Parts: sequence; structure tokens; C-alpha cells
Amino acid sequence: MRRETKNDVVAELKETLGKVASLVVADYRGLTVEQVNGLRREIRRAACTYRVVKNTLVKRAIADTDMAGLAPLFKGPTAIAFSFEDPVAAAKVIDKFQGDLQHLEVKGGYLDGEVLDQRGIKTLASMKGKDELRATLLATFMAPAQQFVRLMAAAPQNFLYLLRAREREVGNQ
Repeated sequence: MRRETKNDVVAELKETLGKVASLVVADYRGLTVEQVNGLRREIRRAACTYRVVKNTLVKRAIADTDMAGLAPLFKGPTAIAFSFEDPVAAAKVIDKFQGDLQHLEVKGGYLDGEVLDQRGIKTLASMKGKDELRATLLATFMAPAQQFVRLMAAAPQNFLYLLRAREREVGNQ
């Protein structure tokens, strides 16, 4: 690879990695092409990105940034899965595949200025995602309104039950 090309790749990586919400670094050694393609497909479905880049170029891109602590993880065949939107999305997909694929090994990751180890990625993967949190928040906001509507509907409904019971009582006599 020519020096200009390397510099372009490093600049592009630096810009991309500066915008990520989180990233997961994994060793993909031993995976078949079919397994890697399945992993890429799932990562794309989760609105994440999966890249394999030369370790030296990534190390140059993360030097002098908050991600500099990741440099020791870039040894051997290394892939990066990252997300710009949902911080837990990439970790969830990698964690799911790690359970299915014996050869996929999480090395560590990055979230909000902190370098994470394998256990940190596992914890991140177990957290609720952005969509799940939005649904929970929406349900929390809607609960008082739903309870109010039920309360307002209860009195007329109970009155109707009373009238029907009285009607049946009169009809049986």
C-alpha cells in the first residue's frame, strides 16, 4: 500500500472512529467466509459497521485520542464492529455470535471515553438498546393517561353492569 493511501485510510479511520458511540474489537481467526458474511449481515441489520483494517493503521488513527488504550488489542487478525447510534447494538450482535461461533473472540471495546475489557463488553451487550429504552419511556409516559381513561370509564361501565343485573333479576321474577 502506498504512503498516500495509508495516510488517507488513517485520516478516514480517525474521522470515523471519532464519531462512534461504541466499538467492539474482536479476533475473527478461524471463522469461515460464510460465518463472517453472516456476522456482517447481522451487524448491518443492527445499523452498525464491521471492518477489518490493518492493525498498524488503526493504531496510528487512535494514537493521541481517548481510544489510545485500545492499541494493545490490535494484534493478529482483528475486526472492529462499531455503531454511531445505539451504543449497545454492536456489542449485542457480537455477543450473540460469540455464543454461536467458538472462534469469535472479543478482545475489548470502547464506550464513551472508556476502554472496556471482555467483561465490560459482555455487560454492555446485556443492557437495553436504544429502541427498548424508548419503548419503556413511552410506556411510562402513557401509563398515567391509560389509568385515567380506565378510571373515567369504570363508573359508567359499573352502572351498566348494575342495570343488566337488575334487568336479569326482574326478568327472572
